[in-house]
Amino acid sequence: MADYLKMSKAEQEQELSKLKRLYQTYQDKQLKLDMSRGKPCPQQLDLSMDMLKLSDYHAEDGIDSRNYGLLEGLPEARRFFAELMDVQPQEIIVGGNSSLNMMYYLIDLGYRKGFADSPCPWSQEKTIKFICPVPGYDRHFRITEYYGFELLSVPMTPAGLDMDKVEELVQDSSVKGIWCVPVYSNPDGYTYSDDTVRRLAQMKTAAPDFKIIWDNAYCVHHLTDDQEQTLNILEECRKANHEMRPLMQCSTSKITFPGAGVAAVAASEKNVNYILKHMTPMLISYDKMNQLRHIRYFKNKQGVLNHMQKHRAILQPKFELVEQILEQEVADCGDIAWWTKPNGGYFISLYVQQGCAKRIVELCKQAGVVLTDAGAAYPKGYDPQDHHIRIAPTLPSLQELETAAQLLTICIRIAALEKQLNHF
Repeated sequence: MADYLKMSKAEQEQELSKLKRLYQTYQDKQLKLDMSRGKPCPQQLDLSMDMLKLSDYHAEDGIDSRNYGLLEGLPEARRFFAELMDVQPQEIIVGGNSSLNMMYYLIDLGYRKGFADSPCPWSQEKTIKFICPVPGYDRHFRITEYYGFELLSVPMTPAGLDMDKVEELVQDSSVKGIWCVPVYSNPDGYTYSDDTVRRLAQMKTAAPDFKIIWDNAYCVHHLTDDQEQTLNILEECRKANHEMRPLMQCSTSKITFPGAGVAAVAASEKNVNYILKHMTPMLISYDKMNQLRHIRYFKNKQGVLNHMQKHRAILQPKFELVEQILEQEVADCGDIAWWTKPNGGYFISLYVQQGCAKRIVELCKQAGVVLTDAGAAYPKGYDPQDHHIRIAPTLPSLQELETAAQLLTICIRIAALEKQLNHF
């Protein structure tokens, strides 16, 4: 395959005509494929169905999980998540089905009341700002956008955040926190290096109540034998006398059922007690029946890891297929695209020529394949270079995924040639 950037104009026009004829064959198929979000496929959801067969809802010490009480979560559930997140049980709050909901609550708490180390509620500050990795998780950005934070973009690297930039930004007292997906980051699939974690823990911040929202969504979502992990952010912060800084999240949403998993927050015991105090007016307890179902099914962290091997068997071929098709169909066309090759998580980041991402997404949509909107992984949905697309290979079947990936490569090549020929 020839390098598109070295072709003559006539050769580019000829290649573009050929690709448009091929593209038309995909339009004629009237496809309806959705790769817009990182959803587990039905085969993954089937893996956990036996969990629903639980009949005895009495937890340890005879606690009836069907009744009120234990806002902090069942004792065995706290121990389970403590092992999963490498903290102590008293540093855990076991919540409902959504870690995103718990993150929203934490930002809301900071905004309305502040934290135990806050001089005042964040809403009383003249200006409030939050640091966002780019590309990053759109739902994180949306929470802080909703509360009126100014969002500060910091580039991601294979070692995690650009820490020189982070350390510069936190010298401003109006910067109240940072979003982090430390293991197999959404969407690049990068894992934070030891140096990145230590610098986050040790850095001096102008805001005394600066918070690290440590969303460890993919801590057990390995796709290879190279099982990446990070240093314990709470322990590193404790060493640096900043134990109030991290607020860690984890959930079983992509382990069991996205709409009916269990989420947890981990933090210093002082933070946990403060959060529970302010949760008390909101509810009496989360769904302890669901907590018990999960604990009985998995038993411990090793049970989770064994279960995730079944997920890997379904997902690894999908990621490999997308990477293989991109390599075969795009790699030899010149410098028109590159992509990440994660060892875990749920996404692949596709980087295309500047100004081409929206055109590629639109071409795919017109042929029946829905991708995440171009720019979605940037604050307010705006990618200033229009060059990033988040690929979510998990939901389609292998056959559907092959069709979608082949179409995607055609659209990448069409957009690259159109750009060279000044067609848009």
